Amino acid sequence: MVIRRIRLGAALLLAALAMPAWSQGLPATVTKELATAGVPASAIGIVIAEPGGRVLLAHNADAAMNPASVMKIVTTTAALDLLGPAFTWRTEMHVQGRLDPSGRLEGDLILKGGGDPRLTLEGFWMLLRDVRARGVRDLTGDLVVDRTLFAAPEIDPAAFDGEPTRPYNVGPDAALVNFKAVRLAFVPDAQTRTVRIYAEPPLPELRIVNNLSVSDTPCDGWPEKPEADFTTSTFSFNGSFPLACGEKVKHFSILPPLEYVRALFDHLWRGLGGTFSGKVREGSVPPGSKPLASLESPTLVEIVRDINKNSNNVMARQLYLAMGAANGAQASPQQSRSLIDTWLKSRSLAMPELVIENGAGLSRVERIAPRNLARLLSNAWQSPYGPELASSLPIAGIDGTLKRRFGDGSPVTGRAHLKTGYLENVRAIGGYVHGPEGRTLVVVSLINHANARNAPAVQEAVVAWAFEQASQKRCCARR
Repeated sequence: MVIRRIRLGAALLLAALAMPAWSQGLPATVTKELATAGVPASAIGIVIAEPGGRVLLAHNADAAMNPASVMKIVTTTAALDLLGPAFTWRTEMHVQGRLDPSGRLEGDLILKGGGDPRLTLEGFWMLLRDVRARGVRDLTGDLVVDRTLFAAPEIDPAAFDGEPTRPYNVGPDAALVNFKAVRLAFVPDAQTRTVRIYAEPPLPELRIVNNLSVSDTPCDGWPEKPEADFTTSTFSFNGSFPLACGEKVKHFSILPPLEYVRALFDHLWRGLGGTFSGKVREGSVPPGSKPLASLESPTLVEIVRDINKNSNNVMARQLYLAMGAANGAQASPQQSRSLIDTWLKSRSLAMPELVIENGAGLSRVERIAPRNLARLLSNAWQSPYGPELASSLPIAGIDGTLKRRFGDGSPVTGRAHLKTGYLENVRAIGGYVHGPEGRTLVVVSLINHANARNAPAVQEAVVAWAFEQASQKRCCARR
């Protein structure tokens, strides 16, 4: 594992961020929006600071708070530093047995998972096509799936929020393929007064019961949540689908990990002209097997961009575990947490209050102090990988999870890179705000309160105030 040593003046940074804010109160615009949202000032933590410099505003800065998906900043920043932006993962195919000239493999094909956070449907198809190109056509043995790189407990997909079919609840897996998801397209037809449902990939194991009717009502909503029967892998869609909604797309997950791999493998392999008469089972690469083909993942910097721009929880969980397996060791949540703690200490960024459950922020127990998150962002901004982290964050009013925020002519549009976070009772934002003359400020705002869902305008007021400060010249900024 490569750990990049970076001299950042950590002691000076720590002292600067420990300075008191220029004002003991909150900006009037923030106070107003808090009152409108019904959120007390005690429920929000804010830090706005110059990277490596003075603090302009600090409020409840040392309170340990749930950051929701803003926790992804910790995971992705650590990964960029520990692994390097060009790091990749490798998924391998091995064979055990005799491959005769006709393409008949009298033995097993082994899929060795490498922890790739983004092994998509297209990537898996390319890997199998490579296997076919190497002369394998008829498989008489089994497909063995080696998931041993991760020592992670199975996750109950319903445990977090009672939504077991939502792909964001899929747990990490060393051999995770296509996020274990199926894309369903809902296509209404005004002439036939029907709604057709198309699945991609079209797995026979997935059963879809379509009881949808169409209506001429406005598109105020559509029946997107199915009744799910996990024992038969069946989705049942009931209710009225407004024609005004047009085509809709939704992703779901219902098949267990091995069954999903088996179904997808069988579908793609037969489409490539192969035959398969065995079964799919879990195992490990046996001694004496031969490597046949492999697929390299996108680079880490591309992975980080996907995670932060779109707040991809599955990829973040994968990355959190994969960091601990980067040197070939078996990864576990405990190992990854220890690795991050050691890394933070090496950067003079120790965080005693930090609680990481899965690295994605999809958690009720994860905690971090606003001041420490600001210190991390400041440290990252001054490091060689700072541009990679900043560019991975959503741009205000432009893309990712901020595409529909800071619009309507807001001066912040296009001038902030910010990670967002949202859970029940939590709203969070963290990142960088850029002034028109190149001055950048670190911004962190965490809200933990029952009325947090009403508070997006609070976060926008915090960012707008930070932009006002960043728009001032350094010599003239208010002290």
